[in-house]
Amino acid sequence: MSGPSSYVPASAFTRWLDQRLPILRLAHDSFIAYPTPRNLNYFWTFGAILTFCLIVQIVTGIVLAMHYVPHVDYAFASVQRIERDVPYGWLIQNIHAVGASMFFLAVYIHMFRGLYYGSYKAPREVLWILGCVIYLLMVGTAFLGYTLPWGQMSFWGATVITGLLGAVPVVGESVKIWLMGGGSIDNQTLNRFFSLHYLLPFVIFGVVILHVWALHVTGQNNPTGVEAKGEEDTVPFTPYATVKDLFALAIFMILFAVFVFYMPNALGHADNFIPANPLVTPPEIVPEWYLLPFYAILRAIDFNIGPIDAKLGGVIAMFAAIAVLFALPWLDTSKVRSMRYRPIARIFFVIFVAVCLALGWAGAQNPANAVFQAGDHRAVIEYVRGGSVVSASVTAPDGPSLQSAIEEQVETLSETNAIVHVERESATAARVITVAGGTVASVEVAYHDEAGLEAAIAEQREALIAEGAQLTETSRRLAYRFTVTNLAQLLTAFYFAFFLIILPVLGLRETPSRVPETVAKSIKSGDSQPPAAVPAE
Repeated sequence: MSGPSSYVPASAFTRWLDQRLPILRLAHDSFIAYPTPRNLNYFWTFGAILTFCLIVQIVTGIVLAMHYVPHVDYAFASVQRIERDVPYGWLIQNIHAVGASMFFLAVYIHMFRGLYYGSYKAPREVLWILGCVIYLLMVGTAFLGYTLPWGQMSFWGATVITGLLGAVPVVGESVKIWLMGGGSIDNQTLNRFFSLHYLLPFVIFGVVILHVWALHVTGQNNPTGVEAKGEEDTVPFTPYATVKDLFALAIFMILFAVFVFYMPNALGHADNFIPANPLVTPPEIVPEWYLLPFYAILRAIDFNIGPIDAKLGGVIAMFAAIAVLFALPWLDTSKVRSMRYRPIARIFFVIFVAVCLALGWAGAQNPANAVFQAGDHRAVIEYVRGGSVVSASVTAPDGPSLQSAIEEQVETLSETNAIVHVERESATAARVITVAGGTVASVEVAYHDEAGLEAAIAEQREALIAEGAQLTETSRRLAYRFTVTNLAQLLTAFYFAFFLIILPVLGLRETPSRVPETVAKSIKSGDSQPPAAVPAE
């Protein structure tokens, strides 16, 4: 894409260096003379923003590692010491913690941009796959970093995630024990996590170099998805793209600074300010916000799939949600790159973005919470006023015989009495209670939630007993509840359908919009007939 080098050494020293180590030529060709499409918008500035975020995370991480103590007895206190006693430690720690969130915010925008404009299509498949590798490494690094403060969320998050590895057949338990350094989360686990968290950013940096290399080989995509026809359609990277990148970076740094200086803990969890306690489980165990969509997918599988149990099914779905991104260049069958010229695909893309946001919301909620509920929960309490209580003892040599005897006794008493109650006294004995005579009546109670319904039932029973009711029996009719888990299941189904069904089918069936002649041709081209659709380049 970049063509022959245009670098000309300006002095005897640079000529000498260029003949032995052409690093200045590489920098010139990569960041100064590199041809950039003229029509790039500000979504293309996130590559530079991500480079800035990676450098910030590595530099601040190295400084924090100088003061951090990877020991379960001192890790929490060492983080507090960094914030309180180390000169400007509060600033470095806040930058590192907020930087992780800013890093993921930028990478999600970067990935959605690539998805919308078709930057994963040929000849950029390897470029996209390397980007997915970087994202996967970021997820691993972020999880490991989340455990290092050794607060409640750190400890229990590590417990949950390492426990999931044990669900993988054959190798899962061995990998889990190796990662934890033993049979439980302890000091050896924290040491391993710290070592890996320190190492992986440098691995990410290496893959970023490959990512940029692949970009410079194939050239940059652009909003139209139409390749540049010649030098007339491009401008040098510096100063044109550089100035745009610096302006976008300045805006991004303002947002970064707002969180660092005014609300550094807004994106974290309050329970992580409590030292890790293996004996106290938090009410809700949730990861950081940028991993919530995958956590929601994990929890959405709460049912067995044939021989695959729910736990393993959730793990498979969670990893498949990332793995499907690697196959995207071959799943999308459309010959048109940019969704700018794919009106139906554009609608589904907007829905897909909304689904990802909704998955993030679902991952932060209690899975049993109701998204909406059809009416109130109701219960009917039958009772007998007056009459006399009659009871019969039932015994049997074993449990099955006891059950048969109870059913026979209940059937006999039910013929003449409205309410029959069974109290089990032991594995082989029970008492069947009913009321002979009296007046049978009923009362209905309703409440919006189950806890309130049970409280209302208990209150109503007490009132009936006070009024002389001899025996009560309750039947419940729970309202239909569409829970967070049900929502996550629907969203998860759409997530996979988008990649596995919608994009492949649309690629074969959708009729793209026409490309304007000014876009289809080179600036200095004399061609007169524009193509009917964006060519598959």
